Amino acid sequence: MFAQVLDCWLDRRYFRDAALPVIQGRHRRCASQQGNALRYLTVLGCTDGRVGMLAERLLHWQWPDGGWNCDRRAEAQTSSFEETLLALRGLAVYGQQHGAVEALTGAAKATEVFLARRMLFRRTDGTRITAQFGRLHYPRYWHYDYLGGLQAMVEAGAITDDRCSAALDLLESQRLPHGGWAALSSFYATSPGRRKSLDSVEWGDQGPGYLNEWLTVDALAVLQAAGRLRS
Repeated sequence: MFAQVLDCWLDRRYFRDAALPVIQGRHRRCASQQGNALRYLTVLGCTDGRVGMLAERLLHWQWPDGGWNCDRRAEAQTSSFEETLLALRGLAVYGQQHGAVEALTGAAKATEVFLARRMLFRRTDGTRITAQFGRLHYPRYWHYDYLGGLQAMVEAGAITDDRCSAALDLLESQRLPHGGWAALSSFYATSPGRRKSLDSVEWGDQGPGYLNEWLTVDALAVLQAAGRLRS
């Protein structure tokens, strides 16, 4: 399975700029794909030497503001949260486990895409970028919400940055009265016909007021890393 994933995301077309859209000097690439593969191959201990090539491709495609975007419109000049999140997490864990300085540097640059916007707010007027960014989900797949962003900050060593404070406050405020957190929305369905990812299982209770165990574990881990978990 390791080899199958690497064969897919290291196909030779990804090494030819002529085969990928480069618009206004920016590679328009869905970096969440290579980023997710890099993260999980590293965490699962894949020893195939090609894993590092995923990191090299991500760094090659990285935008000036530190992230990635697959938007082919010429006016798109800012990185996408959803394409940047998994690429950042992949580079961070790969860089740490292999002492890869360039990967760590790339991950640090990518954190600025989120930190500059305090994880979910517009820089212009301070409003939320989208309502979904402020709602908790499990699982997220390739989507973004602020807890996913905070998890990435933990992995990149940036969770104590002051610009995470507003998102951490929001996470604490969304804790249920009896403890734990609820998955307020879902990105998946267990039967075809709905415009969501199709999954074969239910990932815990969904909806306001219902504790989701998977989500709660992630939230507690983030608060612990941030020094906010009270005994």
